[in-house]
Amino acid sequence: MSVRFRDILEVFENPHPHRPYEIEIECPEFTSVCPKTGQPDFGTLRFTYIPAGSCVELKSLKLYLQQFRQEGIFYEDVTNRILDDLVAILHPQWMKLEAVFTPRGGIRSRIVAEHGTRTSPEQTR
Repeated sequence: MSVRFRDILEVFENPHPHRPYEIEIECPEFTSVCPKTGQPDFGTLRFTYIPAGSCVELKSLKLYLQQFRQEGIFYEDVTNRILDDLVAILHPQWMKLEAVFTPRGGIRSRIVAEHGTRTSPEQTR
């Protein structure tokens, strides 16, 4: 199923591949469905990455994330699945996805998944 969702994602050529720089994208209206209760889960996703050859196109990212609105999936799984899909199409130098889900039953969840090694501009000099 993830491959089908992944097909929605589009990229464009990194205009500055010679320079390590960070891109941060925040999606404050992410929704999925709890696989146990069938209730909606709401969260904020924050993507931070250092691009290599390509960058993610934002409209396609929005349409991709909307696919999860009807998907019964646990927080831990959806966070890692989204990271895996973005890494598969972008091949970033480094990427982190932080998913913060609104409290349910008085419990807030924060899931953080990373790929690669973060390189700061100072480390490349």
